[in-house]
Amino acid sequence: MFALLTQAEITAFIILSIIIIILSRRVIFKFSSHGFYRLLGWECLAWIGINNYRYWFVNPFSINQLISWIFLIYAGIIVLSGIYSLFTKGKMDSLREDKTLYHFEKTTQLVETGIYKYIRHPLYGSLIFLAWGIFFKNMNFVLFMFSFHATIFFFFTIRKEEKENIAYFGDSYKSYIKRSKMIIPFIF
Repeated sequence: MFALLTQAEITAFIILSIIIIILSRRVIFKFSSHGFYRLLGWECLAWIGINNYRYWFVNPFSINQLISWIFLIYAGIIVLSGIYSLFTKGKMDSLREDKTLYHFEKTTQLVETGIYKYIRHPLYGSLIFLAWGIFFKNMNFVLFMFSFHATIFFFFTIRKEEKENIAYFGDSYKSYIKRSKMIIPFIF
């Protein structure tokens, strides 16, 4: 069922939004940057999370909760694997010229090992699965629309980032695209 938000939940959403905006301040008006679409996806995630946190453990063995946990566990596995691979193989360099990138995004070495051998975007893939995992905690049409839009925004994030990666890494990234899937190993 759809529940109205309490004053505390609205306040929590506003605080999360302020944090997201501060973290994304460099890309707020840069529509060509992957960070702009990531900002919109994060906002959708915040709304879904604020609406569904109270249903996290309700009916723990229901089908929607089991689906939720599958999505959430997959999201956790790929994000942790992706972070590990980026930090151990990505050779981050703050001299890489792009003020819209976070430090961990400023890799100078194309990472094609670990989880990146199978999928190109474990971090954004994890956010998509996180959105749907939280949605399945308590499904309703409004949260379906937010989950759907989060997916679209993170997909745009991925597409924009791939263009940026092609511009930086060139043909090696184009070749990498042909050898790997986007967010689900062997499938998509």
